[in-house]
Amino acid sequence: MKYLCVLAALLSTHFLIAQNSVTDTIVVKDTVQNLKFNYKQLIIPGVLIGYGFIGLNSDQLKSFNSEIQEEVNEHIDNKVTIDDFAQYAPAAAVYALNAFGDKGKNNLKDRSIILASSYLMMSVTVLALKDITKVERPDGSSNNSFPSGHTATAFAGAEFLWQEYKDKSVWYGISGYIVATGTGIFRIVNNRHWLTDVAAGAGIGILSTKVAYWIYPYVNRKLFRTKAKENKVSSMIMPYYNGKQLGCGLVMQF
Repeated sequence: MKYLCVLAALLSTHFLIAQNSVTDTIVVKDTVQNLKFNYKQLIIPGVLIGYGFIGLNSDQLKSFNSEIQEEVNEHIDNKVTIDDFAQYAPAAAVYALNAFGDKGKNNLKDRSIILASSYLMMSVTVLALKDITKVERPDGSSNNSFPSGHTATAFAGAEFLWQEYKDKSVWYGISGYIVATGTGIFRIVNNRHWLTDVAAGAGIGILSTKVAYWIYPYVNRKLFRTKAKENKVSSMIMPYYNGKQLGCGLVMQF
């Protein structure tokens, strides 16, 4: 499966560069204190998203997409639905690690608001692009292939895991990006997405989480902190997107 190696290399590039970045950091005590932005953080997600969009009109990239799917269909008969669950694994790992005493960068409230903001931006972007582009899936089941929602969810979670634990060990981030890359590969193997769909989804997921960290101080100050003081009630809205449906859950603490 030589073509799948291209996908793995494409999606893993972001993490390899991120390991060496010391500017991609938000200084934190109990909550996020400072907002750090560096244009270099936009390069990798921008490249992934750009590759996906170029593929919408490039005959060469469309042909490459088709070659990958032909090889997948020729060599892989059994489809595996692990990607339906793997997409949530990186984000879930953050909460699992904290539950077992391995504390990440932010407390429960802060990281939950950040994740919710990321998922909201990612879901809105993915659903809007699916409706606008109307790309047919490889299996011909529908015209909402671009971009891959499963992949976007997985990479949003992988970047979330990386941000929360990169100061403790890079292996947390590595594991998250491995799972996210695997999710993208399985979307192709299961004949549900083209390579360009997966690349764009990965970029959208990464960028959504980065933006969520950048804007968190403002979101927390304007939408959460004041209301919590006035009403003495903490609330959290968690949007989710499973590739087909968009929804949200509400948690309140009195």
